Amino acid sequence: MIKLAESKEANLVHEMMLLAFEEYRHIDVPSSALNETIVSIEESLSTGAEQALLYFKDELAVGSVRFTRNEKSLYFSRLSVSPIARGRGIAKSFLHWLEEHAKEQGISEMKCRVRMSIPQNIALYQSIGFIVIEEEEVINPNGFPVKTVLMKKVI
Repeated sequence: MIKLAESKEANLVHEMMLLAFEEYRHIDVPSSALNETIVSIEESLSTGAEQALLYFKDELAVGSVRFTRNEKSLYFSRLSVSPIARGRGIAKSFLHWLEEHAKEQGISEMKCRVRMSIPQNIALYQSIGFIVIEEEEVINPNGFPVKTVLMKKVI
């Protein structure tokens, strides 16, 4: 079951993100997701700066994703699936939910940014219609350069 997260559920969004991003702790440039706090997520959700989804299986949270939108596009980030729940279509379920939500809001495209060093994530998004529209080196919140691709899907 997918539901919009409330700000009081920031701890679950944070927990899912940490579980999913832990594997990136020891790469050359660790993910800045590992430095985010429950408080920063709660603030972002409560002010409306972003929204989040939670995925529950048998009343247990097993995934989360955060997103923002404007009049033209929906941007998602921190798509997170607990390692124990991977391979069950949860990421694609999130993406389908986001696409339907975007359509309901009159939004014509979805975007995300992916590290070039994680080709399996790029392949996942390509498998459902996303294309690479830009390659860019960005400076992450920890101050390190990261090679990324910006991906887009027209809906």
